Amino acid sequence: MSPTKVTNQTAAVLHGARDVRIEQRSVWPPQAHEAQVAVVQTGLCGSDLHYYAHGRNGDFVIQSPLVLGHEAAGVVTAVGSSVTHLVPGQRVALEVGIMCQNCKFCTLGRYNLCKNMRFCSSAKTFPHLDGTLQETMNHPAHILHPLPDDVSFEQGALIEPLAVLVHAARRANLSSGQTVLVFGVGAIGLLACSIAQSIGASRVVAIDINQARLDFAKQEGFATDVYCLPAVDKPKTTEEQLRRAKTSAHDALKAFGEADGFDVVFECTGAEPCIQMGIHAAAVGGRMMLVGMGQGNVTIPLATAAVREVDIQGTFRYANAYPEAIELLASGKLQNAEKLVTHRFSLQDAARAFELLSKGKDEDGNIVLKVMVGQQ
Repeated sequence: MSPTKVTNQTAAVLHGARDVRIEQRSVWPPQAHEAQVAVVQTGLCGSDLHYYAHGRNGDFVIQSPLVLGHEAAGVVTAVGSSVTHLVPGQRVALEVGIMCQNCKFCTLGRYNLCKNMRFCSSAKTFPHLDGTLQETMNHPAHILHPLPDDVSFEQGALIEPLAVLVHAARRANLSSGQTVLVFGVGAIGLLACSIAQSIGASRVVAIDINQARLDFAKQEGFATDVYCLPAVDKPKTTEEQLRRAKTSAHDALKAFGEADGFDVVFECTGAEPCIQMGIHAAAVGGRMMLVGMGQGNVTIPLATAAVREVDIQGTFRYANAYPEAIELLASGKLQNAEKLVTHRFSLQDAARAFELLSKGKDEDGNIVLKVMVGQQ
């Protein structure tokens, strides 16, 4: 049953760049198709950090106060009158992209491309749709996914970014025995490594500019080998940058002992030089997946990709990927997933959590990967 009265709850609300305020907000009973969820854990994402640091994420500018957060798990506290598959007390992961269910892409099962999509914590649409950095929220019941008993709330909050990589791996047709190279070992890159391992990749390696993160990736078993790109001055011309990308890719392949390149490359940085390198680092007939979101316009060695038949594929969010992501976590095939969570804060300390994430290291010099905000 749904509650019959309006209640108050606490939310961390972004009013502008680096301006997070803890406020009291009203919660109404869930509508017929909704369930009310007490949010237990929310993982902070790179897009959340962009909104926090700049008041915008790319072209999407905050026009009114916004609750951030979209990687979350919680407990159902009430259900609307037409909801039959959920009951109060049920543990769930929240899928936070609300699709229209009627357009061409939704009917084809590619609802991540829905033009009418409203996404919690995104300023793309207005009025904005609040995210999960709040104690309680109403949410469409059909995109609340029950969690198995052996999947923790923190793991449940990792399902959203994990679904991104499930979707990317599907589009890459990633299969057992293939070799995999991952650019970038932030949380998304590390999950790309984990997905590749769970599918049975014969080798998983990673490239980054941060040696500490690479050390973490290798020590914790996400990648078998790593390569740190050397610090260099910014190239003066596009031609110089393209030449350098080719040389850097060949140097990395030599270090890995993979002169012929990798079957699948997951580009998880969005950085132009890494995209350029990825085309050279992919094997003939290989595939490069564009997972990271970077600048709008990128110069790439397209002729190199064409003559070597390197497929370059975009991937955006996910569609129908939550069940597989949950199954992967419950199966134990992603044994290192919980190691991504390096720091934890209460909802009241959300601003401190964002500040720590922006620094990348804590006071003791430890790396910051995934920060969880919620009940401690």
